[in-house]
Amino acid sequence: MKRILFVCHGNICRSPMAEFIMKKMARTAGLEDYFEIASAATSTEEIGNPVYPMARQELAKHGIGCPGKTARQIVPEDYARFDFIVGMDAANLRSMQEVFGGDPQGKLSLLLDHTPESDTKHHGRDVSDPWYTRKFNIAWDDIYTGCTALFEKLKDE
Repeated sequence: MKRILFVCHGNICRSPMAEFIMKKMARTAGLEDYFEIASAATSTEEIGNPVYPMARQELAKHGIGCPGKTARQIVPEDYARFDFIVGMDAANLRSMQEVFGGDPQGKLSLLLDHTPESDTKHHGRDVSDPWYTRKFNIAWDDIYTGCTALFEKLKDE
């Protein structure tokens, strides 16, 4: 089983979008029993809040729901529980390293670092926070692209 935790600042936009996009990919491929997929926040600001309405709307445009999801914060124990801990931007990565005391097993990554280097539109970039930009369609494109690349890497392992 592959255990993946997606992480963003508040766990109400980007990381839950990634969680539910990846869950749909696994389900569509008939591999949902081979993956545990979750999401969490680096901050405490949104703990207990549901997925932000505009993020829910963007997911719904693509036939994806996220019922019952509420924000939670990462905890040190997540490092042992998950095989892949995937942040949306460099600030998330720094916060994760602080909470986990580094990354001795090489589990931390940024979502768009999983895209091929030839994908210059996405590779190596942060997923911009649609909470600030209000561009949920652009966040969707980045997150979907990153999830697709990560899923392709993991599905055959």
